[in-house]
Formats: sequence, C-alpha cells, structure tokens
Amino acid sequence: MKIKRGFIPALLFALLGLAYSVPKKKVSLLVFSKTAGYRHASIAEGKKALLQVAQENNFAIDTTEDATVFTDKSLKKYSAVIFLNTTGDVLNPEQQVSFEHFIQSGKGFMGIHAATDTEYDWAWFAKLVGANFESHPKIQKAKLNVTDQSHIATKHLPAVWERTDEWYNFKDINTAIQVIISIDEKSYEGGKNGSGHPMAWYHAYEGGKSFYTALGHTPESYTDPLFLQHLLGGIKYVTGKK
Repeated sequence: MKIKRGFIPALLFALLGLAYSVPKKKVSLLVFSKTAGYRHASIAEGKKALLQVAQENNFAIDTTEDATVFTDKSLKKYSAVIFLNTTGDVLNPEQQVSFEHFIQSGKGFMGIHAATDTEYDWAWFAKLVGANFESHPKIQKAKLNVTDQSHIATKHLPAVWERTDEWYNFKDINTAIQVIISIDEKSYEGGKNGSGHPMAWYHAYEGGKSFYTALGHTPESYTDPLFLQHLLGGIKYVTGKK
C-alpha cells in the first residue's frame, strides 16, 4: 500500500496530541493520626492545615485514625501516607505488611513530629521514618539551620530560621537520610545530638520515598505560612511532583 505524503507527520502529531490529552493522575493523600501513647493537642489543627494545603493544590485527601484502612487494596489508591503526630503501636502485623508493600510499590511516606515516637518495635518503620524519638526539653525558641536550600521543602526558607517548638532528640538515626534542616544546640537548652542535630530530612527507601520533619508540636505551627510551605514541599517530594 502506498502511503500518501504527509500522512506519517500527521499521524505523529495526532498521537502526540492524544498523549498530551491524557489526564494526569491526581495526587491522593491519606493522613493517619492514630495515637496509642501521648496525644498531641495540635492534631486537629494539623488535619485542618493539611486539608487546606490539599485543597489549594488540587490534591485528594482522606483523614483517618482507623488502622483497618492499611490493607493492600485500600492503600492502593493513595500516592502517599502522612503520619501526623502518631504515637505508640498503631498498626498490627498484617497492617504493617500492607504498608511495607505500599512503600515497596514506589509510593511515598511523610512523617510529622511524633511520627518518630511511633512503632519502636518495628525496625522497618524506624528506617523508613529515619530515627526514633529519644527525649525533648521544654518548648522554647531555637535557631534552625537550613542546610540544603535547594530542596523543594526548604527553598523558601531563610538560611537561619528562628521559631518556637518542641525540639526532639533522636536515637537510632538512619545513616542514609539526607538532612535538610538541623538545629543549633547553642541556641536553646536540652539538645543531645550535637552539632549535626537533624530536624528535617528525606531519603529513598525500598522503592519509595520518605520525608520527615520534627517540627509541628504546637498548634501555632499549623498557621505558620513558612511551615505549611515546608509541609507542601515534603508532600511534593514523596509524590514525585515538582
């Protein structure tokens, strides 16, 4: 069969047009805030803030404290799971396996503040979140050093960010994490991790992506535009959005 001149270029343009017309998959987030230990008073404000961030950025979002959603089938629809001030043992062994499958399928995880005060007996999760909570001093003002201003979660921040929050000390820190914010232990009382004391970090893990920020204890944090932009950057990192 003889192909008419101009047919192939026209076909290519048609195929390109079809490719660009395919709608992009909408980012879908699950915010999980179950507590089996200390319960942060800021959880309600955190949920409200994340719902606002999702609405402003056209993300789909669900919030829950029901761990039964952690099944392979239920988690499949989400782009990332956010642990918002979770504490203690919040998932049973079967739910843990489903969450491992979720990350291993290339999905994302973001931990906020007390996410490191969660699941101490689950070594896989400790590596995913990046560290375990060890202790904290009283709430006070301190200076944060933004060590990587090129990351999507920190590029809007000043090099030295002074704010008031509850500053965690950590143990069992995963050496694979990439620290983007550290805290100046000379600027407050009670730090125990030395000159490289991490406060926010990210890393790739078992096929997925993980982002953690230790900020977010106080209810006031969730009305701070700089902190909300920091959370948005974390969401964009773990979902692969730029």
